[in-house]
Amino acid sequence: MRVYLIQHGQAKSKEEDPRRGLTDLGIQTTRRQAELFAETNPVIHVIWHSGKQRALQTAEIFAEALGIPQRILEHTGLNPDDPPMPLAQELSSSHHDIMVVGHLPFLSRLAGVLLSCKEDTEPITFTNSAVICLSRTDSTWKVDWVLPPELIVPIR
Repeated sequence: MRVYLIQHGQAKSKEEDPRRGLTDLGIQTTRRQAELFAETNPVIHVIWHSGKQRALQTAEIFAEALGIPQRILEHTGLNPDDPPMPLAQELSSSHHDIMVVGHLPFLSRLAGVLLSCKEDTEPITFTNSAVICLSRTDSTWKVDWVLPPELIVPIR
């Protein structure tokens, strides 16, 4: 089982957009990341997002690139300051590959729980639009790979 953790794309400031949608660069970078990720031919059962505009837009871009727009679901417990343990337990009991699009510090704490069973560790540094692939064998999670947006040249 794999889980793909993605911090939403670059978002506008609250002053520019109170809903904090993605910037043009955020959209372009996320689209390029999604297209590159789709080349790995992943089998994603569902894409969960927090419901915040920037996470929804990021999820939609990935779903479009993967050809699974009907598999996007808003999921509770993915907001920046939500506790990671409930989602970690849900992921640990799943048998399907899942993409989680969310925010910091939640995603880094979720990775800490999955990788070390500690809520207060943040073993992975996330960047906007990066894809972190974790896999589980039996009850042990490990980092399989990381696709940072720095590996691509964003369209400007």
